[in-house]
Amino acid sequence: MKSDKIFYIENLGCAKNQVDAEVMIEALVSEGWIRSEDPAEAALIIVNTCGFIEPAKEESVDVLIAYRDAFPDAQVIAAGCLAERYPAELSESMPELDGIFGNAAVSMINDFVAKKAQSGRQLVMVPELQDVGGEPASRDDLFAINRTALLSGKSTAYVKLAEGCDNNCSFCAIPIIRGGLRSRKPESIVEEVRHLVLEGILEINLIAQDLGSYGVDIDPGGKCLLAGLLADLEAIEGDFYIRMLYIHPDNFPLEILDICADSEKILHYFDIPFQHAVPEILTAMNRKGDPEANLKLVETIRAKLPDAVIRTTFLIGFPGETPAHREMLRSFIGKLEADWAGFFVFSREEDTVAYDLESERKHNGRKKAAEKELGSFQQLQASISSRVLQRFVGSEQRLFVEEAVEQEDLYLCRAWFQAPEVDGLVVLHAEEGSLETGCFVDGELRAVNGIDMEAVLKL
Repeated sequence: MKSDKIFYIENLGCAKNQVDAEVMIEALVSEGWIRSEDPAEAALIIVNTCGFIEPAKEESVDVLIAYRDAFPDAQVIAAGCLAERYPAELSESMPELDGIFGNAAVSMINDFVAKKAQSGRQLVMVPELQDVGGEPASRDDLFAINRTALLSGKSTAYVKLAEGCDNNCSFCAIPIIRGGLRSRKPESIVEEVRHLVLEGILEINLIAQDLGSYGVDIDPGGKCLLAGLLADLEAIEGDFYIRMLYIHPDNFPLEILDICADSEKILHYFDIPFQHAVPEILTAMNRKGDPEANLKLVETIRAKLPDAVIRTTFLIGFPGETPAHREMLRSFIGKLEADWAGFFVFSREEDTVAYDLESERKHNGRKKAAEKELGSFQQLQASISSRVLQRFVGSEQRLFVEEAVEQEDLYLCRAWFQAPEVDGLVVLHAEEGSLETGCFVDGELRAVNGIDMEAVLKL
């Protein structure tokens, strides 16, 4: 007989959503629930949805329908960004769901589950931050739970420094979904990282919508607190490294470069989403930078840290973009020579400023043109990545072992210049069964294969 205290969680979307899922897992387990990796065993199925752009919303709805159809005897709950953004619409359009739970206070999942058990009908619950009992400007209470069930594996963890965003890029729905910037106190973050390191985590990935804005809402002088936090994290004892993800170029705190230069734990890896390279497009995006300033920023980083790795993202098909603009973007990409870059087609999101910049008819035409060009941008970056990665050939690197290739003398690994899931991999030649996943090994990089590399164990 199926236990009524077994749950399954399907996480969709970004790393920030993953942290929310991990908090929910820990909260449910603390109340006696048992997590299963097989939805067929579960009495409760939680789909932690993404609601950022149209394809993600469509995927979330498809997954909800699939679980509802496949497991009619289970309680199926929509949680996450889609539930937060469209609770009433989801309730009306999908009455077959058992519940809809917003993401403003994910640690309240037990309250939701208890109320759902008592209601006997679909429950819609979109809690406010104040419901948790903490200060409205703080997220510390939401992360008080020490996460041990990490969806990124036994040795990698994401740590949220803040929630929400005040940059208000005209295309972005994050402030609509997650609200304005709310930074955690530095001591709360240090405590969490110290706990994770003691649990054996080797890779700490710091995330927020914009690390460059971290702390400006809680510092009396409105100053970014990232540099001081990095110094505190560097002082934590243990064998681990720290990666920073998502720093808005308009807010990049140059003072972190000195700390990175002196640190043995903070990786010289910078994820800076430039989004475009045409001044009028950047202005329409409500971004203050320009292509010259952005190139200068990267030049400054590389001058201070010659081994620096740059990752970025670009948005094509934005309202007003022309073929000439896309050629300007290609020129910028060639000058930038980023190690890694992702490309996305503009999604017209309701309630954002960019939604009203052009009609749906014009948007659809521009979207089709951008989708046709997407592959050429990806190919351009792949050729750049393949070329700039050559500088690592012949070097000895500490490799993080992620996965063994079944029935092969091969392991999929990452070097420090490769972030989880978004960058290339290192294919390590080593005897089958000789290495454990989730650990470091020393390897020599021998060749570049596209955006991946090959390595052998260091003799």
